[in-house]
Amino acid sequence: MLRIEVSGDFVKESVPTRMTSSKKGDNGTVLVVGGNKIYHGAPILASLSALRSGTDLVYTAVPRTNIVSVRSHSPNIIALPLSTDELTTRSAKWLLSNLPKKPDAAAIGMGMTIANSAALATLIVGLQSIGTKLLLDASALVPETLKEISGTNAVITPHPGEYRRIFEQDVGSNQNEQISNICKLSEEYGITIVLKGFTNFISSFFDNDVRIALVSRTTPAMTVGGCGDVLSGLISGFLTKLSPFEASVLGIYFNGLAASKVYDQVGLHMMATDLLEKLPDVMKAFDKIKE
Repeated sequence: MLRIEVSGDFVKESVPTRMTSSKKGDNGTVLVVGGNKIYHGAPILASLSALRSGTDLVYTAVPRTNIVSVRSHSPNIIALPLSTDELTTRSAKWLLSNLPKKPDAAAIGMGMTIANSAALATLIVGLQSIGTKLLLDASALVPETLKEISGTNAVITPHPGEYRRIFEQDVGSNQNEQISNICKLSEEYGITIVLKGFTNFISSFFDNDVRIALVSRTTPAMTVGGCGDVLSGLISGFLTKLSPFEASVLGIYFNGLAASKVYDQVGLHMMATDLLEKLPDVMKAFDKIKE
């Protein structure tokens, strides 16, 4: 096990360089799939944060009942209407056949209702077959998905309750036990685990070794709903250009920095949308451009 210390230098080195000659699409394309009758905001937050990460294009697939609210919220979102209010095998197949462009990465599950595990498997397998890197969150974190993502280094972003649901076991009662369990499972399934909480754990199986990083939450204001959706968007945006481990560390790091900036202004009265406004302020110092 290799423990990585997350510092400003590590982040600066990991941030991808943008070529001055790059054109639209060169800096990543993301697909976000989420939303239901209640949680229309989750895919919006994830989509806008993916754009804030520096991604060129984001396609947002939501139930048809959400399409107006998503499109009216921001002209930056390219919204794709699913035919049903929940993810079904039919709607998954339709989405795979109607993607305007192959996404480099996809974030799946935020605020989403899934009809059955077969529907989710159809979407996961279909995206994997075209080389799309995957991040699974929220509703997509069920035990049945493990067999589809094993050995692919897909990213999963559970909080402790979702961790318990997908792995059918608790994470542990102390930090040493938690590190041991998370590293063991990331190696066993060949995936990257981002466990969210007071301490964020990022574990990834890479080059026959497990890497682990711990990043403390910057403020308890981050318990507000939607911060996890912003994180999923950030990680998926970075995932278009970086390894799952680096993308996850950068997502956690910048989400925390933005929250700290928001806290300085509004204290414990933060909303997740505030993070979207502060992300450029904390990220621009790390920007790299090459001729």
